Amino acid sequence: MNVRALRSDLLLFITALIWGFAFVAQRIGMEDVGPFTFNGARFALGALVLLPVVVFTGMRRKGPVQKTAGPGSMLKVGLMAGCLLFAGASCQQMGLVYTTAGNAGFITGLYVVLVPLLGLFFSQKTSRGTWIGVVLAASGLYLLSVTNTFKISYGDFMVFIGAFFWAGHVIVIGRYSPSMDSFRLAFFQYSACAVLSLATAAFSESITEESLRSAAWPIFYGGAISVGIAYTLQIVGQREAPSAHAAILMSLESVFAALGGWMILSEQLSTRQLAGCSLMLLGMLVSQLWSAGPHPEAAIGNEGLEVPYDEQAGSS
Repeated sequence: MNVRALRSDLLLFITALIWGFAFVAQRIGMEDVGPFTFNGARFALGALVLLPVVVFTGMRRKGPVQKTAGPGSMLKVGLMAGCLLFAGASCQQMGLVYTTAGNAGFITGLYVVLVPLLGLFFSQKTSRGTWIGVVLAASGLYLLSVTNTFKISYGDFMVFIGAFFWAGHVIVIGRYSPSMDSFRLAFFQYSACAVLSLATAAFSESITEESLRSAAWPIFYGGAISVGIAYTLQIVGQREAPSAHAAILMSLESVFAALGGWMILSEQLSTRQLAGCSLMLLGMLVSQLWSAGPHPEAAIGNEGLEVPYDEQAGSS
């Protein structure tokens, strides 16, 4: 393996680690603020952290900011992506009130197999590996979340619904991002998500200076580290990493979520749940690695941002 690929793999490993432990920060933050307040604050902070990168890359770029899309299109796509990001993040955050960080990490990771399934509505081809991945992931979800009385907890169900919005977000970004500046698009969608979250919080939650101060560190991690810094690391890392490496490394996000929940929150997984997590992780990997050949998919993290594999391969 060359040095550049090794460096990219390391960056993606760090990204998955940061995003996995972000589930822990999200749970801890919920002890002091509501889900919409937390999301509004962290995505606003993430947008602010990304702003210098947007300005710097804009100053360095000699050509036009976008390949084909105008400013109006950027705003429209940013708003569309921001709405999906808001829906996915809201479901995830509300679910975390009632479920563990580990469960949320693995269930959120289902977007990997949901993306090609939803792509069928847009006449996109789906490989055999995707269907195998779906069966494995669905079996794992049953073992992880469904009880012997065939009931799924409210928290797990909300996170599962959120996974569909994450998948929809991936499709929108994958469809329009090739003609747009990635950092600017990210800034617009983060800003839209922050505004929608804070507006919802203003009507449904009590926002106080004391509660925000108490949740400052989880918000800082979830916004500055997980949204701002980790996204930048992902963008840089995926430019050089082979697609198979990226699929495996990004899937580790769910493993780190479970590890963080065990280390910091003392969360425990039963043997049945561990088996479910293993099947879900295997399903994610099969779906991604099988598709990395003739029909490349995208690899993203829980923040819903991606770089298509075909673009990565071109710059490897």
